[in-house]
Amino acid sequence: MENTGTVTAKNIMIKCNSIFKTFESKDDENEVIRNFNLEIKENEFVVLFGPGQCGKTTVLNIIAGLEQSTKGEVFVNGRKITEPGPDRGMVYQTTALFPWLTVMGNVEFGPKSLGVKKKERRERAQYYIDLVGLKGFEKHYPIKLSGGMQQRVGIARAYCNNPPVILLDEPFGALDAQTRYLMEEELGRICTKEKRTIVFVTNNIEEAIYLADRIVLLTNCPTTIRKEYIIGLPRPRDYTSNDFLTLRKEITSEMDETI
Repeated sequence: MENTGTVTAKNIMIKCNSIFKTFESKDDENEVIRNFNLEIKENEFVVLFGPGQCGKTTVLNIIAGLEQSTKGEVFVNGRKITEPGPDRGMVYQTTALFPWLTVMGNVEFGPKSLGVKKKERRERAQYYIDLVGLKGFEKHYPIKLSGGMQQRVGIARAYCNNPPVILLDEPFGALDAQTRYLMEEELGRICTKEKRTIVFVTNNIEEAIYLADRIVLLTNCPTTIRKEYIIGLPRPRDYTSNDFLTLRKEITSEMDETI
């Protein structure tokens, strides 16, 4: 059903080499990440899972180029990361949509910023709007959309630049339970149709098992990797199956020992 281990060097899209991160203030130092090493294969869906405030988002931000590591290096597709770039799409817990732009305006924003001609970017944006189930809402503004619909826009926007890597920071954490389950199903469907390398941060064990090809269990702060689980359950996954529940119990027990 599952096994533990590390990824081979073949087709590596993301590589974290001995990452350390310490936040410094005038009177204190707070070490958040300690000797973090991780390789993620092309088109692999990896979930960073661990206790709250353990440093998951900081790891993601370093991969995104939004934070700089204190020590160590991150490579995406063989290129050292020092800043954000169009090769990495980002989806946040708070949708971060532009309220003055329509759904179409938000989704096409990335290609427009890169100078893609209007016809091409509109066609591309329409494809991803349709893919996330928002056909007919192109002219709506974010304030008119539900939380789940806003996250669909965020996902479409992240895909629209055609990045090889998409980073998601607890994107469904602010949604109600029913909408969250629906969005997990939708993301699974989208990722099956449009393959990308995905790094997904969550502290929800059911969400992690439902979505992941591999779960990377992190320790409490300062975070490092405690254990990895390659998830061999068939898709779409059943939250109530014996295999799902057994794996949930095993990972939860392992996480409890890290706290």
